[in-house]
Amino acid sequence: MELREIEIFLTLAEELHFGRAAERMYLSQSRVSQTIRAMETRVGGRLFERSSRRVRLTPLGERLRDRLRPGFEQIHLALAEVREIASGITGVLRVSLLNFAAGGPAFSEIVRAFTTAHPGCEVVVYEAFPGEALGRLRRAELDAVAHWLPIRRPDLVVGPVLMRDDRALVVRAGHPLAERGYATVEDLGDHHVIDAEGMVPAETLEALYPPLTPAGRPIGRRHREGRMIEVLSLVARGEIVHPTVASLSDYYTHPGVSVIPLRGLPPLESALVWAAERETAAVRAFAEVAGRLGGASSAWPATGSPS
Repeated sequence: MELREIEIFLTLAEELHFGRAAERMYLSQSRVSQTIRAMETRVGGRLFERSSRRVRLTPLGERLRDRLRPGFEQIHLALAEVREIASGITGVLRVSLLNFAAGGPAFSEIVRAFTTAHPGCEVVVYEAFPGEALGRLRRAELDAVAHWLPIRRPDLVVGPVLMRDDRALVVRAGHPLAERGYATVEDLGDHHVIDAEGMVPAETLEALYPPLTPAGRPIGRRHREGRMIEVLSLVARGEIVHPTVASLSDYYTHPGVSVIPLRGLPPLESALVWAAERETAAVRAFAEVAGRLGGASSAWPATGSPS
């Protein structure tokens, strides 16, 4: 008895409908019927009772189903494990986010789809703030990072875009800008933002925290970059404002801050980034899934989008 015949039998035993079983197996209904008749001839008895209204297993069919299913599942599991070993997609894949918003709205789905397709490879997710993420990537402590764009470094590969989102500003609760309901880049000249100088690539830094307003006023910087809980604490105390993305409030909350649209900057993107010299089959496979499932997020209605 061939594996394909067993699979057809078990599928029909689950569906109890020749049409649905044929659809699941990408076969014609007549092929399913022929296979079952051949099996019944081989075992010497009826496996299914058929009528115009329903299909059901005979006692003989139930016994065969119960005896075949565990072995069939073990065969598939063994083949899957061997394929994983042959492909090199095994072990642990360490992926870091600069913050959860950088992973984008589909990140959990990406991880779930990857681990389903490659059960021999465990994905471990970290949150490494911008000052440490690329260093850990280069030291081989991480395999990939969800990083803000742009980033142009010859030793890094920039993979699929994970997120594209409107810009926002985090201000302390009750701040005049919060009362107004939005901020502009020009407003940043009246405040300080986080000091990430030297902690992220210069091209990324300029996109995250522009040095000048449109009128040419410098935008002050204070306090070194930290994890998001530290940044939000500084904002709540009124020491800084924090340019970010509109979806940040989907991942982090703080009673002392408000997230408002920031007008005058283009949407921000993030992408999966890894070290070129340490590209592995697992990293490539994860990037392929991210390319299929990653997408944009836009938290503001059209009227509130940056202009």
